[in-house]
Amino acid sequence: MAAIQTSNRFRPFGTSVFAEMTALAIEHQAVNLSQGFPDFDGPDFVRAAARQAIDEGHNQYAPMPGLPALREAVCAWWQEHTGLSADPVREVTIASGCTGGLAAAVLGLCNPGDEVIMFEPFYDAYRPDCAMAGAVPRHVTLRPSAGRFVYDRSELEALFNDRTRAVLLNTPHNPTGKVFTHDELSHIAELCIKHDCIAIADEVYERLTFDDNRPHISLATLPGMRDRTLTLSSLGKTFSLTGWKIGWAIGSAPLTSAIRAAHQFLIYCNPAPLQIGAAEALRHGAEYVGQLRRQYADARAFLSEALADVGFDVLTPEGTYFIMCEHERVSHRLGVQTDVELCRVLTRDYGVACIPPSAFYDNPEDGAGLVRFAFCKTRETLEQAVRRLGRIPR
Repeated sequence: MAAIQTSNRFRPFGTSVFAEMTALAIEHQAVNLSQGFPDFDGPDFVRAAARQAIDEGHNQYAPMPGLPALREAVCAWWQEHTGLSADPVREVTIASGCTGGLAAAVLGLCNPGDEVIMFEPFYDAYRPDCAMAGAVPRHVTLRPSAGRFVYDRSELEALFNDRTRAVLLNTPHNPTGKVFTHDELSHIAELCIKHDCIAIADEVYERLTFDDNRPHISLATLPGMRDRTLTLSSLGKTFSLTGWKIGWAIGSAPLTSAIRAAHQFLIYCNPAPLQIGAAEALRHGAEYVGQLRRQYADARAFLSEALADVGFDVLTPEGTYFIMCEHERVSHRLGVQTDVELCRVLTRDYGVACIPPSAFYDNPEDGAGLVRFAFCKTRETLEQAVRRLGRIPR
């Protein structure tokens, strides 16, 4: 029998960095500040609604686009936060988390040879999504400058050509924590309109921003962008229910038809009871979201200060629940050089797992001087991590 090998399209990607670091954290009983999942449950009333739905018999296939009640709740949520209306029948699709929605979007909208522009560092699913579609990823790099990440406008402009199909924008941005400004979004929108391409907006951290002078702005709200933007988000980050994998995509009818064409053959539908719970979250979750943002703002301040005390150069995030740091001083004391080496040492020898951001770069060396910590944890968990990091030699 011939050797069984992974297909050529996936062979370059290997195992996800999240899976690798989580496994290492379990092996060494480390405090897991690597993968972005909370160590506490989402709202009681949301979980209760899902349990009740199971008990009441909502246990068969849901409609492929999603339960009508959830699509209507998504539209109401969308209008409340953006001022834009959407048709729940023709313009909303319930996906398998934002990640599932992204895969369906790229597969449904891109042909082989189409180019997709994205901002590096990027969520590690973006390139495999392009590989599945035969699309070509192009990127402009976000670089630290004066304490925040910025991109070079001329570099972005140079990427556009007659093969450009889409811009894939993530704001608030994982892993940098950047919240794109109105001026930056206007520049991106102008380029999309000029080159007649679509935008796929990954806005999964939409409600998790912390600075009043840097609010989240949805790309679809900019002039000329409503009908050319497919906006994706999910329940998991905003309501601390990442394992439910309930996401949604909002876009014009042609964009929605394209994503549904792929979605129906990827997962077909999401669990009906969880969709019922998700609808309750969107209808009645404003108080919870406000409380969560305050909790995360405190966690951001606490962990940022602690990391700085250890010797990391903290790049304070404007949104998400991740902190990026430059690690040169700490790595020098520990006798390592790269982010991968540092993350392994911190997990194995100090019991704190974090993520090497080089996995989010086309050229891993570009991210080798950075490290990412998640602060979506209880105060007790963060305090335990800080005590362990305090053992690093000064």
